[in-house]
Amino acid sequence: MSDNVRNVIIIGSGCSGLTAALYAARANLKPLVIDGHEPGGQLALTTLVENYPGFPDGIQGPELIDNMRRQAARFGAEYMAGHLVSADLSQRPFKLNFGRQTVLAKTLIIASGASARWLGLPSEKALIGHGVSSCATCDGFFFKDKPIAVIGGGDSAMEEALFLTRFATQVTLIHRREHFRASKIMLDRARQHEKIEFLPNTVVEEVYDVGKQEVTALKLRNVKTNRVWDFPTSAMFLGIGHEPNAKMFAGQLEMDQDGYLKTHDFVFTKVPGVFACGDVQDRRYRQAITAAGSGCAAAMEVEKFLEIG
Repeated sequence: MSDNVRNVIIIGSGCSGLTAALYAARANLKPLVIDGHEPGGQLALTTLVENYPGFPDGIQGPELIDNMRRQAARFGAEYMAGHLVSADLSQRPFKLNFGRQTVLAKTLIIASGASARWLGLPSEKALIGHGVSSCATCDGFFFKDKPIAVIGGGDSAMEEALFLTRFATQVTLIHRREHFRASKIMLDRARQHEKIEFLPNTVVEEVYDVGKQEVTALKLRNVKTNRVWDFPTSAMFLGIGHEPNAKMFAGQLEMDQDGYLKTHDFVFTKVPGVFACGDVQDRRYRQAITAAGSGCAAAMEVEKFLEIG
């Protein structure tokens, strides 16, 4: 192979991608990490992280990501801004098109993550990490003994709401439609919980208060009556799902019905030399620590794959 063929390219610079970069770099594979359209992944949008081992007082999400970047770079990992436009995985070396250039790779680690679905409100975006969240497991603890709102009507919303009852004084499920699309068992569990209340036929039009850098209330509108009112709450959790960043591999790698990459034996895809890790293939846990573990596994498998040839 030509000298300009990379040993390994890692798509994504979140927890899984940077852990893969660290392990690949320490194996002297000189990995190239592509930042992607969300550099740093979900952690880059998080404030205080208290459930990542090794930080008894917690650590800011962006700081944790920066530490990982510098740690991998110390051993030879390289970074490139940009995102993958298309890929040809039909033969090795794999051809990866990044728009302005095409890069060849002997192996590929896909750690492109899954992006949370948001409502698209400017105030919502400004308050991410300050009372607006897409991860109850990550941030629920910060709202102990406070009222919380959850947006959504599917199983994800029910799961978030039920989990948040451990901390909140009250959880209000806000859904734009009259009927919930959640499975009967999940909906029944939520309806039977004394802390959960339902607001159907309702949409969020504004999140207060950007000026205070905290959520104090939501501006709501009933879609049937057009009644508008302010609803006091301390947090808004999005339970409308995630969008796996894997569309560029459609038709080449196996995906489930929602677009998550299918893997076997933890991180293997159906294409030899292509591995997937983190939230792009994990729709169940979606935690920084599980993403890091799968990134480690992917890099170790790359090392074994290249040894065999």
